[in-house]
Amino acid sequence: MIYRPLYVDRIMAYVDTPFVKILTGVRRCGKSTILKMIIQKLQEERGIPAQRIVSYRFDSMEYEDLTAKQMFTMLKSRILPDGKTYLFLDEVQEVKGWEKVVNSLASDYDVDIYVTGSNSRMMSSEISTYLTGRYVSFRIYTLSFAEYLTFKAQYGTVGDAKAELANYVRLGGFPATHLQAYSADEVYTIVRDIYNSTIFSDIVKRYQVRKIDQLERVVKYTFNNLGNTFSAKSISDYLKSENRKLDNETVCSYLEKLEKAYLLHRCSRYDLQGKEILKTQEKFYLADVSLRYSVLGYSEDSVAASLENIVYLELCRRGYTVYIGKLGDCEIDFVAERQNEKLYVQVTQEIRSEKTEKREYERLLQIRDNYPKYVLRTDPFADGNYQGIKTMHIADFLLNKDF
Repeated sequence: MIYRPLYVDRIMAYVDTPFVKILTGVRRCGKSTILKMIIQKLQEERGIPAQRIVSYRFDSMEYEDLTAKQMFTMLKSRILPDGKTYLFLDEVQEVKGWEKVVNSLASDYDVDIYVTGSNSRMMSSEISTYLTGRYVSFRIYTLSFAEYLTFKAQYGTVGDAKAELANYVRLGGFPATHLQAYSADEVYTIVRDIYNSTIFSDIVKRYQVRKIDQLERVVKYTFNNLGNTFSAKSISDYLKSENRKLDNETVCSYLEKLEKAYLLHRCSRYDLQGKEILKTQEKFYLADVSLRYSVLGYSEDSVAASLENIVYLELCRRGYTVYIGKLGDCEIDFVAERQNEKLYVQVTQEIRSEKTEKREYERLLQIRDNYPKYVLRTDPFADGNYQGIKTMHIADFLLNKDF
């Protein structure tokens, strides 16, 4: 196992607290492995004996027809009478009513509980009902650029960070694709399988979706418009132009289902003058850029949008709430807020003219506050500062621990 301290250290801070630890995220992002890392740390660093650690993976066929009552009885029988028992329940959303089970165990027994899940059942109203004030949630993402470099170092030579960024953009960050030196085609085969299993298990099967071709057309439109603002009406109008009738409400429903399966992240626009969140013309980013390439194929023209997606995910990983900034007729790629901190970020693959450079920087200069402002790019630049705006290579920004 390759250690992922970004998550393990955060979760370890809550060991032996009365909170149920809930890990969520897209399929195959590493949740199960992180549970194993926590178990290992409990044993090696805290001296917890193996008999006090109980672990189940509920997406196994063995538990396909398991009821909540059976689950409760099974787990109750594993709890030791003297001292704390540590329960690790992987893909627990497969058992209907698991929330009641976890709530009962947490209320009535000396247990420390960790659960994972890959779809919105983990964030449903039932959790709020049964576990109000008793859980802490951790969103797990695919590998960051820094984690990707760590993984690659285990099986190959790591080059210059700026050069490696191009590989990261192309291959994405699903942990399973970086356990050895796979070709791009092999990576996309693995990711396509993750995509297909998510679409089938977490959307088609769960919501009884019959018109799968319609769902896939919405997916392809969304993937193809990565980094662009659009609405459900935009998708509906586009499909009508292709003689595919699909009303706005159905499009909205599909987008929500893709979000709930953690394939998509919705990024709202924020009016910097009116100080309000706008409900129209949002952007959607992917759980991992490799999803786009596995579905649509790789294209050099898509790199700029993928870089934007990667920066968005990095800001989310670091605990920021991220918006698209609207300032009059101008758009700021990202406004990122975390407690009393704020960042403004423009992402561009390259700046080819003085006119483009002026446009990128002047948008940020219009913002009259003292919060840090960045222009991130991948082409050479002479000076790292432009009237107080910091210019950074995207690779350096992703590896920078100071924001």
